[in-house]
Amino acid sequence: MKPLEFRDTEIRGRKHPAIDQVQIINNQTNFPISWLNTQGYCEYSLYLENFQHIKVKANKAMLRGTKVHNKLEENFKKDAVVKPLDEIISTSKTQEVLSREFFVMSESYGIRGYIDEIWLTPDSIVIIDDKPGSRAYYSMIHQVYAYCLAYKDSIGDDRKIEGALRTRGTDNIFWRHEFDEEAENEIIDLIEHVQNLIAGEDDFIPTTNPNKCRACRFNNACPNAQ
Repeated sequence: MKPLEFRDTEIRGRKHPAIDQVQIINNQTNFPISWLNTQGYCEYSLYLENFQHIKVKANKAMLRGTKVHNKLEENFKKDAVVKPLDEIISTSKTQEVLSREFFVMSESYGIRGYIDEIWLTPDSIVIIDDKPGSRAYYSMIHQVYAYCLAYKDSIGDDRKIEGALRTRGTDNIFWRHEFDEEAENEIIDLIEHVQNLIAGEDDFIPTTNPNKCRACRFNNACPNAQ
């Protein structure tokens, strides 16, 4: 695949006055797509970190993941050529294109984020999110579905879109699924719930899994810790 790099990280909005990581863009609250992975693990941790502004150190797994991620990005940039989005899309209609840290934002759904890796081919788009391990949890699936939705909504590409999960630092794709109508409806409903959390219309529900609590960075600060 031809490695092309797309650089567009400008967020044309303003910071939410009370909630960390949330932007207001054209009067619509816009949150990071990575929130959906956290929400699926325990959405109360979103409340502690971004609504209550509780700061805790990154754990070893997070630091290790960041190190591997940065190394992959560094290696990719050695051969990648920076191109504008329209040229990347045009090129991919006739040949396979590979890009990393591909920024997508949907103003209508209020989500944004960086796709770890995206394969653009004449026939389909494959959106890959790198994760530790090789088990596809719903939280991970929801995150990659949201990237698919943001790409579809912002680019308007009519090619088939697939979401995939890959073991970080390897070529092992352990889950792959077409972003079909069912997947789209599922992720839209979840995004609406998170938007309701931001608006104060839904309550944050903590996990009831004590194993998650023990592994959580916010364990000592959480009143619901088990």
